[in-house]
Amino acid sequence: MFGIGTLPDLLRLVVVPVLAWTAWRDIRTRRVPNVVWYPLAALGLVLLAWELLGHLPVETVFDRLYLIRVGVSVFFVVPLSYLFWRLGGFGGADAKALMVFAILLPTFPSYTLGELVFPLEQTALGVFSMTILTNTVIVGLAYPLLLAVRNLTAGEFEFPLSFVGRRVSVPSLSTTHGRLFESPDGITRNGLDIDALRMYLRWRGITLSDLRETPDTFRDPESIDETFDPTDGAVHRTVRTDGGVTEAEQSPDADADPETDFDDPWGAAAFLESIEGSAYGTTPEKLRGGLDLVTTRESVWISPGIPFIVPMFVGLVVAFVYGDILFGVLGALGIA
Repeated sequence: MFGIGTLPDLLRLVVVPVLAWTAWRDIRTRRVPNVVWYPLAALGLVLLAWELLGHLPVETVFDRLYLIRVGVSVFFVVPLSYLFWRLGGFGGADAKALMVFAILLPTFPSYTLGELVFPLEQTALGVFSMTILTNTVIVGLAYPLLLAVRNLTAGEFEFPLSFVGRRVSVPSLSTTHGRLFESPDGITRNGLDIDALRMYLRWRGITLSDLRETPDTFRDPESIDETFDPTDGAVHRTVRTDGGVTEAEQSPDADADPETDFDDPWGAAAFLESIEGSAYGTTPEKLRGGLDLVTTRESVWISPGIPFIVPMFVGLVVAFVYGDILFGVLGALGIA
């Protein structure tokens, strides 16, 4: 028989399908709309107020323990999430998700199935949002190993690149997220962001295939005529029809010299000057290097990264079912 500890615990389960959707969307588009978090935060505040009323006035050790756990979740996990975001360790959506967990899931919920009580492994601290965070970190640490296995089975294993990157065909960059792991000078951890590449192509009104077919023409900044909205480079954005300029209008000059020196090759500086923001930290030199790379290679190494919300979703599900991975491991070793 399945049972729920309290009505708030039942309502808290709504976070599972919501986070599943955000993880899927983050994989597909690397974008999560802010509106996702507002209903969950509001629900968390309502449930928190509901439970707080049940522990007031503070008369027992259980009341004090509940308040301590809520205090740790709200006044430690929330500022920690904000700090990690400010330092660049988290994306904005990742930080917002953890802040929501701190409010919505401050203490361990309780669910029963027959004689089993879930989560199976609880911590002495009893702060559920902290368990989700530690589970997420542990799940995230497994990603480099999974990436290496993928590269090995694909016959593309190259140490140490295979633990942090993967090789993809250049045409697939039109629908790929990540950052180039290469530049014309070799391997780099600071390559061109692929979203910035899409922004540049949309600004010029051309496709990646157009660029690769006639690179000598597009390298000349004088070939830039009409420009368009670059969007933010996201794959799912609705943009002006790919191309924007017909092949006949952009046919290469038979006498074009690919080694011609231009003041602004590819119009990279003009592009960055014309847009609002920084195009993910792209510089004219980085953009030019990326464009040289994608017009001369058939495949490149990229750093795909992984949206932190994906291991967060896995960590959340594990937390609801098993509980705290770290606490369980330490207990098995006789440390906790």
